[in-house]
Amino acid sequence: MPTKRSTPDFILLIVTFALLALGLIMVYSASAVWADYKFDDSFFFAKRQMLFAGVGIFAMFFIMNVDYWTWKKFAKVILIICFVLLILVLIPGIGNVRNGSRSWIGVGAFSVQPSEFMKLAMIAFLAKYLSENQKHITSLRKGLFPSLGLVFLAFGMIMLQPDLGTGTVMVGTCIVMIFVAGARISHFVGLGVLGLLGFVGLIISAPYRIQRITSFLDPWSDPQNSGFQIIQSLYAIGPGGLFGLGLGQSRQKFFYLPEPQTDFIFAILAEELGFIGGSFVLLLFALLLWRGIRIALGAPDLFGSFLAVGIIAMIAIQVMINIGVVTGLMPVTGITLPFLSYGGSSLTLMLVAIGVLLNISRHSRY
Repeated sequence: MPTKRSTPDFILLIVTFALLALGLIMVYSASAVWADYKFDDSFFFAKRQMLFAGVGIFAMFFIMNVDYWTWKKFAKVILIICFVLLILVLIPGIGNVRNGSRSWIGVGAFSVQPSEFMKLAMIAFLAKYLSENQKHITSLRKGLFPSLGLVFLAFGMIMLQPDLGTGTVMVGTCIVMIFVAGARISHFVGLGVLGLLGFVGLIISAPYRIQRITSFLDPWSDPQNSGFQIIQSLYAIGPGGLFGLGLGQSRQKFFYLPEPQTDFIFAILAEELGFIGGSFVLLLFALLLWRGIRIALGAPDLFGSFLAVGIIAMIAIQVMINIGVVTGLMPVTGITLPFLSYGGSSLTLMLVAIGVLLNISRHSRY
């Protein structure tokens, strides 16, 4: 068992709280008009997000004081539970449908998204597998195929919902972990070609995904349908200029940009706080990733290193996809911006993941 030091990474903790505080402010600012219209309560989404944040902070501090090697001990059990939840969510009457995806299980007045928690479960299990089988990772049969087989089984179950965005983040995260573990680049090239063909197949199999690709290339070709969200997002970002229109002064949140408190919250932030505000958010994420990389490098064992790498890769990939979508650099997909977007499952998962990182930092050699 690694020796524990008394204090966690203070900078990581401060950056997390800064992102969380900014997220709470922006959820209220982005959602107030819509919430007042739909629920007659401008604080409806903000209050729920504060509740999610409270639960997440409690979970973060609790996990921060649970030695990270405990995740190795229970990784298999956690993964099995998440697979069971992925099966349950597909059953009508248990799984709830939103925006065409059966991705939520109702729990009272709230909903849980199992695919979100599968990401962390897969990271923990893969960290355990790689730490115990790193010597085999250069072998397709003994190392690469067993690990990727489990990953793509989970991906396939997530795609049955369907939820391409969450599945893409999970697969991308696991590939980063396997690459860091020492897998051969030649193997990745071959698998990359197969993956690209599979990705094209997924796009062709669903007409709405083809529409998203065409609207990404030229959103103004269908401005009232497939190109609507990205056009409204760009209309928000453009007028923001250098300093923004001012906090609370967004125009696009007045029923132009659909549900702006979720996937497109960065567009409202850029509109109200401008290039300076958007750059500040990206700086905070860069600081978070820097501290996470330091923690991974300083972890006292392979499991801790792979676990930290997986968490950092998950956050980095999710941020890149979300910002890429909002700014028109990537096709539209349903990915939240960590710590800022409205959503209980996503926010709780991210804070639990930070709690794991903070505990690893208590054992770090740096």
